[in-house]
Amino acid sequence: MLGGVLKKVLLVLLVVVVFQNWGKLERLFNPSGMATEQVRANARVTLYTTDWCAYCKQIQRFLDQQGVPYTTIDIEKDAVGRKAYTALGGGGIPFVDVNGTLLRDYNPDAINKALTP
Repeated sequence: MLGGVLKKVLLVLLVVVVFQNWGKLERLFNPSGMATEQVRANARVTLYTTDWCAYCKQIQRFLDQQGVPYTTIDIEKDAVGRKAYTALGGGGIPFVDVNGTLLRDYNPDAINKALTP
C-alpha cells in the first residue's frame, strides 16, 4: 500500500518537473526550435499604422507574444514614414513589411510564414 502511494507521489513530482521545464525539454528534443527563435529575433518587421487602427494593435500584440521585434510607423504623424508606405504601394492599414514580404491585413499565419526562411 505504501509503495502505491509513493509511486503516485513520484509520478506527480515528475509531471510538475516536466511542466516547469517544458521549454528546456522542447529545445533539447527539437533543436530547430532554437533556430526559429533566432530567426524571429533577427526579423525585419515594419508595421505601418495609425492610432485608431484596431487590427494594427492586434498585430502588435501578436508580434509581442511571438517575441518578434518590430518598428512601428504612424503614417498620419510621420511624413517620411508615409512616403515609404506610399512607395511600397500601401493602400490601407494595417500594412506590414515582414522581411520584404508585404502583408495588407491581420493574418498571423501569413506573418509566421513570412518570418520563416
